[in-house]
Amino acid sequence: MDITPDIANDDDLETQNVSSTEERSSDLSLFADAPQGLSFKKLRKRLVRNTRQALEEFSMLPSAEEQAAGKRPRWLVGLSGGKDSYGLLAILMELQWRGLLPVDLIACNLDQGQPNFPKHILPEFLNKHGIKHRIEYQDTYSVVTDKISANSTYCALCSRLRRGHLYRVAREEGCDALILGHHREDLLETFFLNFFHGARMASMSPKLINDEGDVMVMRPLVYCAEDDLEKFAQALKFPIIPCDLCGSQDGLQRNVMKQMINDIETKMPGRKDRMIKALGNIRPSHMLDTSLFDFGNIGIETADNNEKDEKS
Repeated sequence: MDITPDIANDDDLETQNVSSTEERSSDLSLFADAPQGLSFKKLRKRLVRNTRQALEEFSMLPSAEEQAAGKRPRWLVGLSGGKDSYGLLAILMELQWRGLLPVDLIACNLDQGQPNFPKHILPEFLNKHGIKHRIEYQDTYSVVTDKISANSTYCALCSRLRRGHLYRVAREEGCDALILGHHREDLLETFFLNFFHGARMASMSPKLINDEGDVMVMRPLVYCAEDDLEKFAQALKFPIIPCDLCGSQDGLQRNVMKQMINDIETKMPGRKDRMIKALGNIRPSHMLDTSLFDFGNIGIETADNNEKDEKS
């Protein structure tokens, strides 16, 4: 079943239980001051739809059998203070409110010890909206800046350290999965980084198991557009906290990839959607990876074999 998102088309949206619960979504504290215009309603529906598609397509939700047996997973939602993670949390909470997400959520912010980090913003935000959460302090900032020169990229080490602590917190909180807010553009940028610099064709996995084999990592926003998440964050007035580590560096190759993809989209509108669809439409026999396709088994039957087949 092809459920790749058609972002340009909102009128054919069919979301289970929306009609009976859309009015109640305003009861969610996060949406109390949401705009009432048609534009925001379409934006919200589009993000919810795209997230549901990822949840279903990549089997992120417990199966019907698991639900019948009373299994209710517990998810740790990474909350950095950026637009993407705020959007992720809000969308998951709305799905949960609608009865479409049979899991328990706990938000987690990893305070990495960055200078001038506004420690009060996230706890105040989470407490205001009654969101179960955990704030974890670990000074990974000093580790990264000590080991990586200012002219080098912080991202790789910063990400590894952050992920390791989030895995630990997930274990301590009894969570089955760590949920991250990577979106459509993140996947495309990663693909082209690997393509141009890593000599491999790979993006971010929507669902994987950590190396220890005890925590699932899932990315439900893989079909959501970054521009949509930006508009969503502005409309809901999320208190955005800028990154003073990786996000403060200039000349990152990821930024080069972002600009390239945006240039392509400007010249050929709709290419981002086509590219993300292409990541799910791979033909191994038309690539060059012999580990994925056995080219040795391709052959033309001889005339004798053909004759034998005809006689039989």
